Amino acid sequence: MADASKEGKLTEFLDFAQLVDMASESVGGKILFSTDDFFAPAENLIKSDDPSFKEHEYTEFGKWMDGWETRRRRTAGHDWCVISLGIQGVIRGFDVDTSYFSGSHAPRMSIQAANLEKDKLPEIPQRGVRTGAAATPEEFAAIAQLKSDDWNSLVPMTELKPGSTASSHNYFLVNSQQRWTHVRLNIFPDGGIARLRVYGTGQKDWAATDPKDPVDLVAIAFGGVCVGFSNAHFGHPNNMIGVGGPKSMADGWETARRLDRPPVLENDKNGLLQVQGCEWAVFRLAHPGVITQIEIDTKYFKGNSPDSCKVDGCILTTQEEEDMVKKKWILPAHKWKPLLPITKLSPNQNHLFDSLTLELQDVITHARFTIFPDGGVSRLRLKGFPSSICLLRPRGDPRMRFSVKTGFKANL
Repeated sequence: MADASKEGKLTEFLDFAQLVDMASESVGGKILFSTDDFFAPAENLIKSDDPSFKEHEYTEFGKWMDGWETRRRRTAGHDWCVISLGIQGVIRGFDVDTSYFSGSHAPRMSIQAANLEKDKLPEIPQRGVRTGAAATPEEFAAIAQLKSDDWNSLVPMTELKPGSTASSHNYFLVNSQQRWTHVRLNIFPDGGIARLRVYGTGQKDWAATDPKDPVDLVAIAFGGVCVGFSNAHFGHPNNMIGVGGPKSMADGWETARRLDRPPVLENDKNGLLQVQGCEWAVFRLAHPGVITQIEIDTKYFKGNSPDSCKVDGCILTTQEEEDMVKKKWILPAHKWKPLLPITKLSPNQNHLFDSLTLELQDVITHARFTIFPDGGVSRLRLKGFPSSICLLRPRGDPRMRFSVKTGFKANL
């Protein structure tokens, strides 16, 4: 558990940076308001790609910068912007990135957050092209209805390091368990920031889930998260449970080539490669449930998709998960129950499989996705039905099964 004494304070790189960026434009994040966008618009803050620098590039307003940069303020106050999160949920940490802002970075900043009901949000004017502009009186009046001055403080006013290679990432730990929908970034008094990464986990309103329709229980937008993996050389497993379809090969999980492959590869009678090694990733579901359908997409992985894969599930307490993380997920074999047997995969193709749940009828809390021998997968969807029964009933009698209950409020 995070150290509460460090909450909101500048910290070293932490594992939260492997979580989803809830503010990114790639997951639906949106800038609602900015006091000023003179040199570069606030929309740059939520770009999914890393900031870049063009040494000789200028606009009619000044130096081109890949970030949010306000004019040198000559009036009272300070600059700030409001971001609507693309994924609403629990914020674990921030990365305030000042890359390339070496003489113009914002010297201080703070971050606030709020949980706002969608149907009660005021109508905010569309921003359009913002470079060279400042907020209008009408825009100030509209955003004032959100009363963002009074939002909860997640990061107090803190000095930022300039945008040199060694110091551009300013990480802040957040220890709040609340659900957030919006954040406000304040800079004091003005200046530039390249990116704002809002790392966390989604949180779905399970009480509003239609009990008749299967839902992706591992989706990162709902709270699914990778809690362990064997290798992520080219891409993190969390990419597989991301929002929407894959955008490129970079938007997936890809491992290094295994060095223990035989010098000459052979297939068995079923057409599967005969290899002993494998790679794996373990996910905690957004909600305990029964998996009925498995979707595995190898789109964009045309010459580097796995030969085959399998999916297993288990049920673990929070303490058991913590123990498994320490033990590198060396879990007794009997704990894992098969959801998909070893199955051949094809390159650049979406695969749909029925899970073995119809025979198993077990609720699971965690799933392990294993690929043979290595390679890349763009998306993993584990669709099924949430269950309110997760911990823990006797496992000795095979006749003891977990029943599926839906249409309730989660208490995780």
